Amino acid sequence: MAIRLGILGSTKGTDMLALIAAIQQQKLAAQIAIVISNKSDALILTHAKAHGLATQFVNPRLFTNKEEYDHQLSTLLKSYAVDIIVLIGYMRILSSHFVNEWQNKIINVHPSLLPDFAGGMDQNVHQAVLDAGRKETGCTVHRVTEEVDEGPILIQKKCPILPTDTVESVKKRVQTLEGEALIEVIQNWRSYESK
Repeated sequence: MAIRLGILGSTKGTDMLALIAAIQQQKLAAQIAIVISNKSDALILTHAKAHGLATQFVNPRLFTNKEEYDHQLSTLLKSYAVDIIVLIGYMRILSSHFVNEWQNKIINVHPSLLPDFAGGMDQNVHQAVLDAGRKETGCTVHRVTEEVDEGPILIQKKCPILPTDTVESVKKRVQTLEGEALIEVIQNWRSYESK
């Protein structure tokens, strides 16, 4: 039976497109049940709608605190019978209650080889990797816990840093790895469930 995914995202959703392609090509036995964003103009919603997926913008301004907001997210995700929550460029820190309620069922993809450059986001991470003179970089898919970017690592994929690299070229290479890593984790989800 296909695993039902709930995606939380705030940005372009490039990694979601990799998941959609894998599902369409029958390389991934999963279904994207709902795509939720905290930003009404997030490209991830546009991409999701273009592929006929259910989408929802949940406006943070309508809630007095993070816990109330996350409770609404949880209610939505449950109504779509979601098995796994995938964070794809989600720019909010989840509340402790939400993380505990969905314990071991939330995964995040981070654009570095954690624990290196934990807490950074997007291009800032790639710039930090270049500034540090690293010879390689990559991505990490990990379980989400209350501590940001510190959950158990499920998989890492690596690529070399080239002398000619820029933030943009590194980002492009790492993003390809991110899609591959997410697909691999979801493909093997049943084996991760027991860990």
